Amino acid sequence: MYAQRPAPLAVICGPMFAGKTTELQRRIALAQAAGERVLVVKPARDTRYGDHEIVTHTGVRVAARSVGTLDEIAGERADLLAIDEIHFFASEAVAPIASLRARGVRVAVAGCDIDHFGEIFAPFDALIPLATEVVRITGTCHRCNAPSTHSERIVQTTERIIVGGAKEFVATCAQCFKPSAR
Repeated sequence: MYAQRPAPLAVICGPMFAGKTTELQRRIALAQAAGERVLVVKPARDTRYGDHEIVTHTGVRVAARSVGTLDEIAGERADLLAIDEIHFFASEAVAPIASLRARGVRVAVAGCDIDHFGEIFAPFDALIPLATEVVRITGTCHRCNAPSTHSERIVQTTERIIVGGAKEFVATCAQCFKPSAR
């Protein structure tokens, strides 16, 4: 007898300003148009544009539930769980996502897969091998207009994760990327 396969997992990744949230919002709209139950989640620490919305850098908004951990939604019923800024949840996101997928909930996540040091962000190291679909989106390099692959921090801080936007980061290609000093 075969075990039931987990529900699909779509991983949308890339640098800042590439359109990851836009792609996630597109998938949310498609599911809602099909009459599916959609749960949209964002990390509570991301308050850039509001507490209860996922928002693109161009201002497109979708209502979302703000949570400190994904354990807060473990018992929720949905056809699709859409999580923005998944890297803010780090490795602690992996088990709740696996549990929801085992219950038949499709999951789509979006976030930065590479940090400002040029290293992979958790939970992408664990989620990409489990994904049924990986979409790596590029933007435009701030310096040379080539496809961007990195988010370069332009403010000085020793923290690995800061909540920021165009005042704190620029998108760069691998050749123009200047990793933060440790």
